[in-house]
Amino acid sequence: MSKPHGLSRRLVACAVSALLFAAAAPADGQTAPNAQGATVKISNFTFGPPTLTVHPGTTVTWINDDDTAHTIMAMDKSFRSKPLDTGDRFAFTFTKPGEYTYFCTVHPMMTGKVVVKG
Repeated sequence: MSKPHGLSRRLVACAVSALLFAAAAPADGQTAPNAQGATVKISNFTFGPPTLTVHPGTTVTWINDDDTAHTIMAMDKSFRSKPLDTGDRFAFTFTKPGEYTYFCTVHPMMTGKVVVKG
């Protein structure tokens, strides 16, 4: 049995989008691709990338891909998320240069860092 024509187009569109996203990602996995936004994935009880370098004005979005809840909280308490269930997101816009270390309050061994370079 063949798949409906619309489903094939959607699969091709998803594959093309994934390839374009991968091509836009930096090779070192640490520098944001642009000043508009960057993403940190939460997976296997880790933040990826563990260190992200961005410019002032960048909005960083954390996405929970784990099957357990996590939080994001800055060591200096400048930002904090609510508990994020699977698929939930939290975004914060970094306006000032500096280093922002953060962790999961539920799993304190999970840490990450955003470096904002002016």
